[in-house]
Amino acid sequence: MTNNKNLPEALFHSLRAKFFAHVVIDYGRSEPIRMKGWTVLVLALFLSRKIKTYECKRIGLALPPGVAGILGTLAVLFAGKIPVNLNLTVSKQSMISTLREAEIDVMLSAEKVKKKFPDFPWSHNFIDLGKLLAVEKNKKLSLLFSALQLLFFPRLVLKKFQLNRIENNRKEAALLFTSGSSSQPKGVVLSDENILSNCAQMNALGLFTPNMSLLGNLPLFHSFGLTVGTFFPLLFGLRIVSAPSPLDYKSSLRAIREGSAEVLLGTPTFLRGYLRKAKSDDLKSVRFVVAGAEKSPPDLIDVWENKFGCEYLEGYGLTECSPGLSFNLPGSGKKVGSVGRLMKNIDGRTVDPETGDVLDRNETGILSFRGPNIFAGYLNNSEKTKEVFSDDGWFITGDLGRMDEDGFLFIEGRLSRFSKIGGEMVSHESVEDAISKLLSKDGHTNDDIICAATGIEDESKGECLVLLSTSEVNSKWLGEELRNKGVPNLWIPKQIKQVKEIPVLGTGKLDLRKLKELAEA
Repeated sequence: MTNNKNLPEALFHSLRAKFFAHVVIDYGRSEPIRMKGWTVLVLALFLSRKIKTYECKRIGLALPPGVAGILGTLAVLFAGKIPVNLNLTVSKQSMISTLREAEIDVMLSAEKVKKKFPDFPWSHNFIDLGKLLAVEKNKKLSLLFSALQLLFFPRLVLKKFQLNRIENNRKEAALLFTSGSSSQPKGVVLSDENILSNCAQMNALGLFTPNMSLLGNLPLFHSFGLTVGTFFPLLFGLRIVSAPSPLDYKSSLRAIREGSAEVLLGTPTFLRGYLRKAKSDDLKSVRFVVAGAEKSPPDLIDVWENKFGCEYLEGYGLTECSPGLSFNLPGSGKKVGSVGRLMKNIDGRTVDPETGDVLDRNETGILSFRGPNIFAGYLNNSEKTKEVFSDDGWFITGDLGRMDEDGFLFIEGRLSRFSKIGGEMVSHESVEDAISKLLSKDGHTNDDIICAATGIEDESKGECLVLLSTSEVNSKWLGEELRNKGVPNLWIPKQIKQVKEIPVLGTGKLDLRKLKELAEA
């Protein structure tokens, strides 16, 4: 990747460098769609001309990962506009708020997607990627001529499609909205520097090499899917073998098998699904499983490493950090229970949640970071931006963790996933882990999320724990079993509610707002 100062131009040069190589193979159809660097580049440039005709600053995208999502996102970038990949699974009210906040009145999607989500607040300015692509593909002579120009006179192409007019070091290169697991989604403004720095930081790990095949099936409205699963491989020469969704296991396993995927990205929720559905030879090409977004259970790591012979590498990041902050590496670069060491040019520290004092190594506190990949603030929300930055410029994550003497980072949980009961901080995740082990031994499967804990107001102790479970659980039995395991009384849920399923967001994370609503109902 050349040292460009804006994301569109960097993508232009990296795709041109892979002119004759397949950069994406999409397994979303019965016959895979294979595209070389020049095809992706020329089609995205041609599509950008239509998008450029709209005066708006941002374009909303609702496209699956793979050829459609890549071409759509690149076309918006090459048009000099800001791509905003939208999460179609959020509530209508939340999406209306998101569209208003981002001032989106033009959407790029496909008629098939529109029909699948009829209640989504679609804009009147709707660009059908399928129809637009069909029109551009018919211009065969123009496409061929542009490809030849691209090969021999790249500067002419940059000028022809006005990529040379896109300013450098833009403060906004992409806009993503947080998952909204505990509040209304916030607009995270990522700059050219944020995204390019984070991709360079991942490349500096030395784990990923050009021509490696990476499974790209994570949603593009999530930073894991957009930066790690899309921009990074395109910028550094990895091949993307794609499927429409991490829940489409049939297509995903086919992509892994036929595309010889060496790198598998996913959240533990999605990664567990492969183990249920895979046949003996489906995963034999996979060398590295890269996990993020939520804590990986030890049993899941054990199966991937000991049964399938893969290196299970856990990382840590947030949308506000583009997203990557730390990463485990094979061998001595890995420590059990940790999410690895901080990546290049990132500084970290922990602070006391009560006093704000900076803590020593191995002391648990709120994690804070500095680095070129960390965003400057939320869209139209200076108050929330001020809340997450310290006076001396450190980004305050809201996650609790510690760093040991060797520089390994350990995540203890989210501050929002603790309840203060009788003056003591009780971790929801620790309660869930203890109860999940009991339920698994009691004949329940451990493949899915079978329980979740949350806190609600309590007059006597400030808060009390409520357990949501997908199966009937006897509270007296549970209390006795937990006490026998040495679990303190404060950690034992005061109420147990049976639910049809544990609410999960499209990203694979627990829907904390919905959990609380169910607990309070």
